Amino acid sequence: MPLDPTTAAVLAEMARSDAPPMHTLPPEAARAGYAQMQGPAPEVAVGSVEERAVPGPHGDIPVRIYRPRGDGPHPVHVFYHGGGWVIGNLDTHDFDCREICSGAGVIVVAVDYRLAPEHPFPAAPEDCYAATCWVAENAERLGGRAGPISVGGDSAGGNLAAVVSLLARDRQGPEIALQLLVYPVTDAAMNTQSFIDNGAGYLLTAETMQWFWNHYCPADARSDPRASPLRAADLARLPPALVMTAEYDPLRDEGEAYARKLEAAGVPTELHRMDGLIHAFFSTARMIPAGRAGIEIAVAGLRRAHAL
Repeated sequence: MPLDPTTAAVLAEMARSDAPPMHTLPPEAARAGYAQMQGPAPEVAVGSVEERAVPGPHGDIPVRIYRPRGDGPHPVHVFYHGGGWVIGNLDTHDFDCREICSGAGVIVVAVDYRLAPEHPFPAAPEDCYAATCWVAENAERLGGRAGPISVGGDSAGGNLAAVVSLLARDRQGPEIALQLLVYPVTDAAMNTQSFIDNGAGYLLTAETMQWFWNHYCPADARSDPRASPLRAADLARLPPALVMTAEYDPLRDEGEAYARKLEAAGVPTELHRMDGLIHAFFSTARMIPAGRAGIEIAVAGLRRAHAL
């Protein structure tokens, strides 16, 4: 399918910019640039927002709790932000969390895990798993519903949601109703056809992904399933999955390969390729209307998983 016209216009405007490519910047400058790129977003109304911290393996982990309007208890969803494990924070993904909270009627707990290179692999997955365990144990105290929680994220956050699901299976909990994987990173190989076809000119580039991996994880550790969940020997007995990919995304093929491998292992799996769209269509839906279809798919999937 041709590139979505609004997406094409945004990419053309970015190409005219004199901003240096992300992969040429130090992490601190890349974080500042990424935060600035988000710009003002229309605030999606939710019931309340609370900042707090939860215990982690190496100190407290900041979280932001979004509660929907209306009487609870509500199901609980744990969200891990994208940004290649190097950039991004609670503010850059505030729009995503508000859309999920408001649309699905779930409490969203966004996790501000430690970033690389200051805290390389496996700091991010271990933080995310610890925060998820705390949320599951304290769901009712947060106004949540007893029972399984769901997990999800975009890009590197999708990677972390897949990894937390693996850890929850292997470490006997918590129980997860759905893993929502939005254009997830699933493998460090970076050698798929979509990397070849979409590695330049479509926002996320192959060079930027290499930069992310180099900051995040040593080469000799990248086959660890906590870094590359596609390389896990066994995907059986994992939570049901909803996977979304984008046609013009270098990560497309590895996300779809993970969905196929989950399905082959007997995991109920729903896969949606968003034709005509690029990486980050979910987070940029406020600017690119075609991306709203992804939000609607995610919201519907969460409502089904939590029987709402």
